Amino acid sequence: MNERKTLTSEQRRLLLTSPAGWVACGFGSGLAPVAQGTFGSLAALIPWLVLRELSLPIYLAIVVIGFVLGVWACDVAGKRLQVDDHRSLVWDEFIGQWIALIPALFAPFAWWQLAAGFVLFRLFDVAKPWPIGWVDRRVKGGFGVMIDDVIAGVFAAVVLALLRYFLR
Repeated sequence: MNERKTLTSEQRRLLLTSPAGWVACGFGSGLAPVAQGTFGSLAALIPWLVLRELSLPIYLAIVVIGFVLGVWACDVAGKRLQVDDHRSLVWDEFIGQWIALIPALFAPFAWWQLAAGFVLFRLFDVAKPWPIGWVDRRVKGGFGVMIDDVIAGVFAAVVLALLRYFLR
């Protein structure tokens, strides 16, 4: 379907009157008029600062639960908007960003790691190198919305881990 860059007032209402819509739009961060994915990724950093204090198994469980929640929420919201992967659906950025920052959990907090993880995730999410772009074009529905950002998060996490290794 044809994807509009900005939400109509009716689409905004459809998102904000549904629990799935609230989750899918990143609790409002995806309603920015431009750069919705970037705003979603920035918003994801706030809960990450709390999540990073959890044990790794609990952190990973939250990421998995968040992924499943996102598949449902983005599927429902996409159907309500009649756009499979509208720019305002940014819960996938939350999960991808949290995956990208996994290597930062293994060291005391450092702003450079947070910034690098953010930039790397945005780079892979926007550039969509293979297989991210391939998956993005072929997998649809809520799972499709989520899975390409999971892969981008994994790519970013690998590069962040390498940076941490070589810059120590």
